[in-house]
Amino acid sequence: MPRTSPAVALEALLAGNGRFVAGTPGHPNQDAARRAELAPGQEPFAVVLGCSDSRLAAEIIFDQGLGDLFVVRTAGHVLGSEVLGSVEYATTVLGSRLVVVLGHDSCGAVAAARAAVEDGFTANGFVRDVVERVTPSVLAARAAGLTKDSDIIDEHIRHTVSLLLERSRVLSEQVEAGEVAVVGLGYDLADGSARIVASYGAVSDDALSAVGQA
Repeated sequence: MPRTSPAVALEALLAGNGRFVAGTPGHPNQDAARRAELAPGQEPFAVVLGCSDSRLAAEIIFDQGLGDLFVVRTAGHVLGSEVLGSVEYATTVLGSRLVVVLGHDSCGAVAAARAAVEDGFTANGFVRDVVERVTPSVLAARAAGLTKDSDIIDEHIRHTVSLLLERSRVLSEQVEAGEVAVVGLGYDLADGSARIVASYGAVSDDALSAVGQA
């Protein structure tokens, strides 16, 4: 689905997730012909910035195949310059029209940040850097009176989406021009469903209403 619109890209992801949840995945674009087709180059229709959690494999939960998604994963989907550069590369060079921030329940990075705020727990090594980058989301949730784990997870997804647009002028200009959309999705580990938490840019009302928007 190269050079598609942001709305069509989102609909394709949500449709794939629906197949995954229903237990009827199509496993598209995973054969030798697709491998040979992609050898000269790639045109992924969406970028997925997701948590590194082993239960959150984007190609599986959205029922996509080789060349469909440009996936960037960090613990707690935290942002650094290398992540921003990867996202910008996908939208400016490869032509991806949709950027997804994919969070999930029972996120260890968010739990560690919450423990740091509430109990003074201090992580060791570079894990501390991850915790520190998630901590602003926990503090924002507390300031808003949000205490449920699910609400804090959603706040972190929204915060990451906002950071992407604030820190990447390239991306924010693409969204403003209607070329790219940025969507935050929350994934339920138990039932496999993804729901929209935040969205910016030209995505269809049908896609949004199909899964609900927080």
